[in-house]
Amino acid sequence: MVLRSSAAICGAAITFFISVAMARSEIGAVHSNAVDNAASGPAIVGAASMYNPFRPGWREGGPNTASGERYNPFEWAAAIKTSLRKSFGGVQYGASPKYALVEAAGKKVIVKINDVGPLTPGRVIDFNERTMRHFDPSLQLGVVYGVKVTPLSGGGWTPGPIA
Repeated sequence: MVLRSSAAICGAAITFFISVAMARSEIGAVHSNAVDNAASGPAIVGAASMYNPFRPGWREGGPNTASGERYNPFEWAAAIKTSLRKSFGGVQYGASPKYALVEAAGKKVIVKINDVGPLTPGRVIDFNERTMRHFDPSLQLGVVYGVKVTPLSGGGWTPGPIA
């Protein structure tokens, strides 16, 4: 009797988790379409690298970003080239966050643009560590080529990978 009850509970739990996973994948597909429709400007194509002011030897600025936030290597964020600041609605101290759709190597991710900088020539965006690990899990490449960055309109985006 106890064995049958345990099996029934286990079966119900498995069914629940499968339905939650399916619902999440459906939501991701809708989210992807919404992102594609929310482009607020032309896509910018170039190379991406990584920055982390807390790692020894980095030449970038200190721990605060242009938006006034403290650099966080664990969130989905990036810095754009200073000359592209206006393309993203202006990244300024205390202003509301700006977002972009980043595509490379068959992957898509929404990032918060909270910093700007004089990037190496040919590069259009510098990822923070978490974002770079999405495209280069081992951090061995150093540069990701063929990156497409599209500014997104509005401010209600949830940064992270999308379907």
